[in-house]
Amino acid sequence: MPFLGQDWRAPGQSWVKTDDGWKRFLEEQSNLVNDLSSYRNADHNKENFLNNLKYDVAAKKRRKDLLNNNTKTQCLHQEKWIYVHKGSTKERHGYCTLGEAFNRLDFSSAILDSRKFNYVVRLLELIAKSQLTSLSGIAQKNYMNILGKVVQKVLEDQQNIRLIKELLHTLYTTLCTLVQSIGKSVLVGNINVWVYRMETIVGWQNQLNEIQIRRPPVKGMTLTDLPLCLQLNIMQRLADGRDIVCLGQVSSDLQVLSEDRLLWKKLCQYHFTERQICKRLILSDKGQLDWKKMYFKLVRCYPRKEQYGETLQFCRHCHILSWKGTDHPCTANNPESCYVSLSPQDFINLFRF
Repeated sequence: MPFLGQDWRAPGQSWVKTDDGWKRFLEEQSNLVNDLSSYRNADHNKENFLNNLKYDVAAKKRRKDLLNNNTKTQCLHQEKWIYVHKGSTKERHGYCTLGEAFNRLDFSSAILDSRKFNYVVRLLELIAKSQLTSLSGIAQKNYMNILGKVVQKVLEDQQNIRLIKELLHTLYTTLCTLVQSIGKSVLVGNINVWVYRMETIVGWQNQLNEIQIRRPPVKGMTLTDLPLCLQLNIMQRLADGRDIVCLGQVSSDLQVLSEDRLLWKKLCQYHFTERQICKRLILSDKGQLDWKKMYFKLVRCYPRKEQYGETLQFCRHCHILSWKGTDHPCTANNPESCYVSLSPQDFINLFRF
């Protein structure tokens, strides 16, 4: 018995009368509907027919879900550079948003490069703090996919563990706040999806907490075998005071070097200005400046200087955004003079119109 909808061009729907009443069957099951008469008089055949029908529907649903998941996660445009347009003209309509740039630039490959890893992690942290709700649904899903790859890389390499722990803590705190404000429609998608994502984040945090650092086999000289002047020189290359404190816990010699006043003085002068330092002076019991305590006090008051191996760069002439070292079709006479390196915060500010 066909039923035509409001659109007369529609193929209609097939309805069949059963013991439980009228039931609608899909077009893909029309071959089964045609054979319904052969099952109508036999109870056991009817059960087989319904079981086969349910199996076909379940199998098709699984194939459809798999296709949708693959389409959303693998078919993103990964490009080396994109054009950032901030206006709508006759030739180009719309704006380039933060979510669009996040989807199109190849961040998945960037996390595999040690020179870009810290940059991507810092960008993920800034997005988690304030820009998560500005991303589209597919951009938010892409964000979680990239974050999952970052966590997996850290679990395999056992490096940058503290950095990722801080990122997950920031993201989880933000999501807790947003989920409580779900009545304001600040999140894209079903609330159960975000609850599941929060559970995933907790699972990642537990995996990171259970990491046991594997001591590599000793081959040749180690850090403690080097002269003290070289050990101190290596410490001066560390940009985070927490790394210096952790390194000082390895041995008694490193503990002495980690308390060097000149080491902490250079670290303070590297991250902070003279004016900031003068506002946070701390004297020790001996009447000297305690640079170590001053550093941790300055960190709580001012942002530290950020340094990355490779960054995103913006061409002021043709408005192209790309990774540093990537060539793009620039029409300037001297393209190198048009490049501007973008910090993670500058990247976000680029899309604030």
